[in-house]
Amino acid sequence: MILKTLFWGALGALAWTHVGYPAAVRAAARLRPRPVLKGGEQPTVSVIVAAHDEEDVIERRLENLLALDYPADRVEIVVASDASTDATDELVAGVAAREPRVRLVPCPRGGKVAAQDRAVRETKGEIVAFSDANATWAPDALRGLVRSFADPEVAYVCGQLRLERAEGSNREGAYWRYELNVREAESWLHSVTGGNGAIYAVRRSDYAEVDPRFGHDLSFPYLMVQRGRRAVYEPEAVAFERPTPDLEDEYRRKVRMFEHCWAIVLEGRMLRGLDPVYLAALVSHRHLRYASGLLHLAALGANAALLGEGAAYKLLFAGQLAFLALAAARSGLPRYYVLVTWATVEALAGYLRSGVPTVWEKAAGTR
Repeated sequence: MILKTLFWGALGALAWTHVGYPAAVRAAARLRPRPVLKGGEQPTVSVIVAAHDEEDVIERRLENLLALDYPADRVEIVVASDASTDATDELVAGVAAREPRVRLVPCPRGGKVAAQDRAVRETKGEIVAFSDANATWAPDALRGLVRSFADPEVAYVCGQLRLERAEGSNREGAYWRYELNVREAESWLHSVTGGNGAIYAVRRSDYAEVDPRFGHDLSFPYLMVQRGRRAVYEPEAVAFERPTPDLEDEYRRKVRMFEHCWAIVLEGRMLRGLDPVYLAALVSHRHLRYASGLLHLAALGANAALLGEGAAYKLLFAGQLAFLALAAARSGLPRYYVLVTWATVEALAGYLRSGVPTVWEKAAGTR
């Protein structure tokens, strides 16, 4: 009885987080939408780019931000250099010498969040927007990003990240389109459960200095909701990035990312003070998703022990082995799913063994 409960419970949790919840949140959003009031105001904005050794892309990033369709006198652009050892600082200083909207904030090596915190303290925009050094924004991205702040309930807005087609074996683009669908429905219904580092913004009055190990992408949305605010998704604010070209590189990137996710899940008090709707979303979309590797191991192990319990268990076990065989044969999406799912397990082991560093390294092939 215990094995059957474990098997069906793990299988049910996997089906819910990957299929049931996305369908349920979209249906609920259609039945009870919670529109965001959007306006044409143009608040002052501080755009912050945290950078560590980004000499290959930093000038391109600055030229892209300087060309945005937004009143020039209402935007300042700050590069928070996290103790860069290459020519990043010199290149930023060169742009700043001819463009007064650009400023360099040198920081001691402390990681992305520490650099962002320091830059926020040294700026004055009503809205603080953030971007990765390797991202590119559409010309109207900033206008789209800030228009939701016309709604007094909104504290955080993340835009739409579009991944360029990977040249190698990575299938992150397919997953990301699925993820954005879920994110859009969450925003319609209540608030998103996660953001992305390429394009997002927060009211200065709502900015929070979080544990440097956590990062903003996962911690900001739930923190805003805990404060009685909303964190929403704006698909009209578009940014572009290159994904890692190969699945093996993406696997290593996911391990590093999931280590931070586990730190937040286990230490960040995510579920405290949430209303039932957002609590269900956070558990369904984040907690169960990060636990998917453990759930698969539980389902496979319990299924193996139940092979003598009837044909259904034999058939389900054969199905699991067949999927693993497809992944081992380097078939596209099955291999992507298995490796990314296993990354959650390796990340948990790494977090429990040695914790999570605050500094970060660039993902291979994304510049």
